[in-house]
Amino acid sequence: MSSATQARAFSSWRPSPEVLQISSLDCHTGGEPLRIITSGFPVLPGKRILEKRAYCHTHYDHLRTALMFEPRGHADMYGCLIVAAEREDSDFGALFLHNEGYSTMCGHAIIALTRVALEAGVVASSGPMTTIKIDVPAGQITAYAEMDNGKVTRTYFDNVPSFVAAMDVKVEVPNLGKVNVTLAYGGAYYAYVDAPSLGLSLAADNHRQIIRMGCDIKAAVQAQIAIHHPNDAELGFLYGCIFSAPSLTPGVHSRNVCIFADGELDRSPTGSGVSGQAAILYARGQLRLGESITIESILGSQFKVAAYHPHSYGYHSAIIPRVEGSAHITGRSTFYLDPQDPLIQGFIFR
Repeated sequence: MSSATQARAFSSWRPSPEVLQISSLDCHTGGEPLRIITSGFPVLPGKRILEKRAYCHTHYDHLRTALMFEPRGHADMYGCLIVAAEREDSDFGALFLHNEGYSTMCGHAIIALTRVALEAGVVASSGPMTTIKIDVPAGQITAYAEMDNGKVTRTYFDNVPSFVAAMDVKVEVPNLGKVNVTLAYGGAYYAYVDAPSLGLSLAADNHRQIIRMGCDIKAAVQAQIAIHHPNDAELGFLYGCIFSAPSLTPGVHSRNVCIFADGELDRSPTGSGVSGQAAILYARGQLRLGESITIESILGSQFKVAAYHPHSYGYHSAIIPRVEGSAHITGRSTFYLDPQDPLIQGFIFR
């Protein structure tokens, strides 16, 4: 038997019946991973997406850790579970998974889901431009895809109402002193910090310091500032810290580096993060309605964002951000969860 034949023969292995099989389609948007779970995960009860999120946390959190943590994932893995839509006019729902739990909104995931949904026929194409409505914990997202010969060539989405929750607040951070932060919501709450004011480089080779400072600032904000969502208490928590600095790339407005969940560093500019940033810039008079700016990530990957439809949202002045980016499919996987495996639920190092 040749080595090539021997290698192919390994693929004939089959799991025993008691092994749970969960399959996924893996993508990335601007470098940020997305593991779309395509089969094997139990159906979640509940009408509202937030109810499904709570049920998953209570009953199936071990599957989240198994799929996000090592050895199947890594500390910065990100996932998505397709669920039934909450609203009659929505096409499907989505829950987002990461190393800490379940986020309320994810722009990079919406961009990837929009491409895959059209190219896989989950949603039928309606011509050169197709609209998709996706229910997420934060609300209903309207996404758009332009297609050519069956391939998506452009994707963007209109986010939930985004607003500034607190402008220029001083927070005492260990080893940093008083740090000026602005809290804004773009489907999730972030603490926005001007990186140059801290002498912080947002270069890729400085990622360890960025993660450390982001975690410290997030913890300080959580301890010192109460966060209340105007409509739903389950959405009222700080998700991450976003550092921003002017970009050195011609035509790019700024660089955003987001540290979220338990020290995850977003490889993309962060879809919900640039939404909050658009709300801040609009409130400061630095972004006009309909004006599009480009924000880059730590990798230099780019999202475009614009502000539309100013209105009142609870006790806040809000906008609807429109975010554009591109996603790519990287592979398929089938994961085996063997009940005899002592590390079945995964493990993580940070």
